[in-house]
Amino acid sequence: MSLDQKRARWFGVLYLITFVTSIPAALLNQPVLDTPVAYIAGAGHDKRILFGAFLELLLIIANIGTAVVIFPIMRRRYEDLAIGYVAARIFECTFILVGILAVLGIITLRLEVAGGAEGTVAYTLAAIKDWTFLLGPGWVVGWGNGLILGYMMYRSRLVPRPWPWLGMIGGPLLVIAGTIVLFRGNPAAPALKGPAAIPEALWELFLGIYCTIWGFRSDAPILSESAR
Repeated sequence: MSLDQKRARWFGVLYLITFVTSIPAALLNQPVLDTPVAYIAGAGHDKRILFGAFLELLLIIANIGTAVVIFPIMRRRYEDLAIGYVAARIFECTFILVGILAVLGIITLRLEVAGGAEGTVAYTLAAIKDWTFLLGPGWVVGWGNGLILGYMMYRSRLVPRPWPWLGMIGGPLLVIAGTIVLFRGNPAAPALKGPAAIPEALWELFLGIYCTIWGFRSDAPILSESAR
């Protein structure tokens, strides 16, 4: 197996890891985000929340890994866009990291008395977590995974050409929906974000499955070019 095909397999596996980590983490964090004030006043489920934070740390590693392993290939023709994809992944992960810290802050409030305003602080931290999800996975992803990666995959023909259209269409949908939610001022509202995220989610799932099993298309011209 060539080095590029090994990169392709890692690219796919890392994308699958993003699904395995992000979806359970979102479910585990939900009690804190739904009722942060009640959470810090009750018995709490700290281990559940801490495990969710751990999964999101693994998500950060997988996210950046997807950009790192494909960069040496894409830079052969699309160096500027390849750098942009790495940058987009880093920005997305920065938002995720801030969200992790916000959730961990709520755990600290539950364990230690912070004063009479701890309920307000908990609600604020939960709101910060919601905003980071909107601006990172719900907005930056539309540019990075959708438009930039979708365009590079379409032009390079590393995967069957019809599939990148999911990213090139789903990315703008995610950006538009995220922008509308941003100006409405309610990042927790799922009505608009959920349907808009479906094409992007299918695009990323396709990349994970296809590249893990088959790698990149062997007849893609970019694979025959030497690294600069």
